[in-house]
Amino acid sequence: MIHQFFIDKRPQNGLTYEEYFNQFEEKIKTTDTAALNEEEKKLFEYSKLNLHRTNRIHKSYKVSDELCELLKEIDEPQLWMAITEDWCGDSAQNLPYIAQFTKCNPKIDLRIVLRDANPDIMDLYLTHGKSRSIPKIVAFDQNGNELFQWGPRPKAAQQLVEDAKAAGKSKDEFIEELHLWYGKNRGKDIEEEFKEIVKLQLAD
Repeated sequence: MIHQFFIDKRPQNGLTYEEYFNQFEEKIKTTDTAALNEEEKKLFEYSKLNLHRTNRIHKSYKVSDELCELLKEIDEPQLWMAITEDWCGDSAQNLPYIAQFTKCNPKIDLRIVLRDANPDIMDLYLTHGKSRSIPKIVAFDQNGNELFQWGPRPKAAQQLVEDAKAAGKSKDEFIEELHLWYGKNRGKDIEEEFKEIVKLQLAD
């Protein structure tokens, strides 16, 4: 089934990663925090922290030769739609890696669709059928056929969150554990998962 949002070219007209990141930076530089309500201030502080996380990955990460070579074998155009928001910590810890992956092959077009402005799209890709967790990556061929989904975080990180919730830990506790995991992992798990995704595509 080809989704109506694809026919309407909403992901195709989404932000490039560069446009998204430039808007992200500009928001942090120019927002008047005195004009924000308490909830908006909290989200702004998350975004500010996430900009540091994103910049750290930009400066330190290079795609492994193995993954880059696999990605280069994709020989038909693909659109990778990322559903995200800049206040989301998981997005800051994962999307910069994915953006780097797509640079290995000009046939892969990464486009950003903002979750809160596109609830109808988000609701098609809920985690466990109920949670609007992000980031979500959904790939399509040029005809709109879905190729794969990924997200909102690597499997080991997802398991950490689910185990922490089952143990009754507070959100603050498990979020701290999660970001420590990301800091130590440095993109290794997301690389491995995307290697498997690409291998499966190439085998079809």
